[in-house]
Amino acid sequence: MPRMSVDDARARQSRHKKQQRDALRERILEVSRGIVKREGLASLSMRKLAEAIDYSPAALYLHFRNRGEIERALREEGHAQLRAAFAPHASIADAAARLRAMGLAYVQFGLDEPETYRLMFMDHANGNGANAAEDSAAMLSLIADAFLELQAAKRLKLPSGAAAAACAQAFWANLHGITALQLNGAASADVAARALVELSLDAWLAAC
Repeated sequence: MPRMSVDDARARQSRHKKQQRDALRERILEVSRGIVKREGLASLSMRKLAEAIDYSPAALYLHFRNRGEIERALREEGHAQLRAAFAPHASIADAAARLRAMGLAYVQFGLDEPETYRLMFMDHANGNGANAAEDSAAMLSLIADAFLELQAAKRLKLPSGAAAAACAQAFWANLHGITALQLNGAASADVAARALVELSLDAWLAAC
């Protein structure tokens, strides 16, 4: 069996160290997700994380300089989750049905992942980051495309002077309002979230 060269040994050692670093980084994020889901974002701290994974705080700082960087990483993961929730509906041929499916998927995501949603759209103390902004833009583009298709087919008349992009923003604001009111406990307990979404979508798509 041929002996491993010095360069090969160093390369192997380097790969092993990278695997260890990547594993620790994922472990930090995994435990962070758990803390945020169980106790809320305010409970997340570097000290609590270090205790939970049985590492020194110094080891955490090798991967994340502060709690804000962990928040940004979790926020970007949340946007990826939302993008995945939209994906099955993006290919629906009928634009009105597509808007309805995406609207319901958006609100359901927020209700299923309340702390992640709050971190993504209701707590901006540390900024969203470039990747999250790109994901939001991609989501708005999908919504705007549906409005454009409905307008081109003369199935929907947009308000005078309104662009599809502006309508997409308004549509998103509508969905976010429903989600935020539900998460904050401000919505009436007599009306289910899905019913509110359906009523809003009916109003948006009445002309279709």
